[in-house]
Amino acid sequence: MTTEIKAPTFPESVQDGTIVTWHKQVGEAVSRDELLVEVETDKVVLEVVAPADGTVAEIIKGEGDVVESNEVLGKISEGAVAAPAAEPSSAPAATSSSVAAEDIKAAPAARKLAQEKGLDLASITGTGKGGLITKADVQAFDAAPAAAPSAPAPAPSAPSAKAPTPAVSAPVEVAAGERVEKRVPMTRLRARIAERLLDATQSTAMLTTFNEVNMAPVMALRSKYKDQFEKHHNGTRLGFMGFFVKAAVEALRRFPAVNASIDGKDIVYHGYQDVGVAVSTEKGLVVPVLRNAENLGLADIESGIRDFGLRARDGKLGIEEMTGGTFTITNGGVFGSLLSTPILNPPQSAILGMHKIQERPMAVNGEVKVLPMMYLALSYDHRIIDGKDAVQFLVAIKDLLEDPARILLEI
Repeated sequence: MTTEIKAPTFPESVQDGTIVTWHKQVGEAVSRDELLVEVETDKVVLEVVAPADGTVAEIIKGEGDVVESNEVLGKISEGAVAAPAAEPSSAPAATSSSVAAEDIKAAPAARKLAQEKGLDLASITGTGKGGLITKADVQAFDAAPAAAPSAPAPAPSAPSAKAPTPAVSAPVEVAAGERVEKRVPMTRLRARIAERLLDATQSTAMLTTFNEVNMAPVMALRSKYKDQFEKHHNGTRLGFMGFFVKAAVEALRRFPAVNASIDGKDIVYHGYQDVGVAVSTEKGLVVPVLRNAENLGLADIESGIRDFGLRARDGKLGIEEMTGGTFTITNGGVFGSLLSTPILNPPQSAILGMHKIQERPMAVNGEVKVLPMMYLALSYDHRIIDGKDAVQFLVAIKDLLEDPARILLEI
């Protein structure tokens, strides 16, 4: 019995995806729910798991192919798991190495290249997800000087005699003064990010206003209650982002235009606050959304953000979690940014930029005091938000953070 391996069901906002990696080859045994394929869309990398136990019978769509929603990627022969066991009787001398190769996690392209070059996969260190050996790992290993002795006997001189590989080996061993370039295609996620950012700068009347906030009150409150907070909320830590989300929600209530968006010639005012929180990953920036943030407490916000960060790192965020949003907060301060002008996340009309907390001398009641200060930046679409509203919105956030009791009292 043959079962089809199908691409995930993409939402309306995603047209298609690209196959990034096949984790199994034809003839390899698979277990139900085992990871088979990774499909990259404009927003996230989706995992396709085995629909049943069996053996990969056919791969219809290879790495790099563009696929549509629910398109057939390959087929599994259910119950046909005994095929690999027949190899030992036909090739006794190669039994140990071939069986070991089957157990090694390697991309199909990497296996093929290793076979062509006569390389032992067991000697190659994988840099891919979960230790997966990629094609680049094989190329780098083949180019390294130490690769020659570890190559199998049939082709001992092959690694050192290969002339076409210096383009890949250059980053490993570069002569003094050599000018090296490496060209790699953009991932779909990176290309989509570039497209959206360019669109935001060209299709909106974007402007940025700045202010600064004294973080001492929030830091004192956090320092006083962080242990009790963590204990009471089952390990959820009290960070700064929760205060900013709460302050933003209150400010959005006061200035609904900042929470609105433009749809054609209409202005859409949202009666809810879905706050996106920008998260940096190895593949690029993603913005998961805290739905109905106006109904969330500090603990709910902090645990939600932490969950987003962990799953973004592991590529586990769903497309639906990054769709929508009425306002975005981005924190460049975690990377040391002191000041920036964040770019809008269309169709949203505003984005708040947090920055590094830096001690600075400030004039307080005629005296100079050293205070932990943070610059705030609000980028907004001037077509829908007037400068007055933008400035007052940012001042409201500043006032709420400098006197956190205002957040509780909503004043």
